[in-house]
Amino acid sequence: MAIRLLVALVALGLLHVMPHLARWRGDGPFRRWVAQGGDTGGGSRVVLALLPPLVLCVLLEWLLRHSPLDALLPLLFALVVLLYCFGPREFETDLEAILDAPDGARREAAAQALADDGHPIPWTAPALGEAIAYAALRRRFAVLLWFFLLGPAGALLYRLAQTLGRDDALRLDPSTRRAASYVANALDWLPAQLLTFTLAVVGHWEAVIGAWRRWHSQAAPTSWYGAGPGFLGAAAQADVLIDIEAGDGYAEEHSDPLAELRRLRSALLRALLAWLSVVALVVIGGWIG
Repeated sequence: MAIRLLVALVALGLLHVMPHLARWRGDGPFRRWVAQGGDTGGGSRVVLALLPPLVLCVLLEWLLRHSPLDALLPLLFALVVLLYCFGPREFETDLEAILDAPDGARREAAAQALADDGHPIPWTAPALGEAIAYAALRRRFAVLLWFFLLGPAGALLYRLAQTLGRDDALRLDPSTRRAASYVANALDWLPAQLLTFTLAVVGHWEAVIGAWRRWHSQAAPTSWYGAGPGFLGAAAQADVLIDIEAGDGYAEEHSDPLAELRRLRSALLRALLAWLSVVALVVIGGWIG
């Protein structure tokens, strides 16, 4: 776990000082591999698409652990995999593009990059807050969680499953699309729960937890895989709307999408620090124990 924490810190630092590293990412080989499985369908095609890359990742990691440089090479391999999985675009770079846009039309156009599924994002504070929360989940927090739990293979599984389940550019038959979305939703469920709780801690507890409870009270028993983590979007919108309602004459200022972007960005940074602090405490506890 200590090595994984170190790798995560290095990866986040590299992307902060060298955001252009994100341009080196590419999933062309995976897309070509998925296209080769057109003669199968449903869950079988999903397994066929995901299993070989994961087996290759585990095999490479095992081989590097048994190389003469058994400490350095696995660390570098994990770093490369994690940098790839923080995608498909750099989260902070997309937020900076919105903030740096010279006018409203270009800001709204830049905000569309937050939607990995291609759905349009209205230029309103609640809609933008929801889009930022989902982008943070799928480009940073969920990748980190599965990396900490399962190593490079866990991060790679999450990234490939999200591509397979949410990218409409992939030509999948309906049964495969449905099975892939089930896998993507299932892998989203745990990190989305933890991120919602963290946002409640660093933001408005009652509003966020209230939205979380309302969503779960109306959700079907199969919602953890049959539907996306809508509770996270509801919680993010509630966190924004509580600011608007608390304006007391300043509703226009609090409903400004740019102001909410800056506030939510700060909240997500505190959430990231909280996650890393918890992992550091686990590492320290292991050393003491």
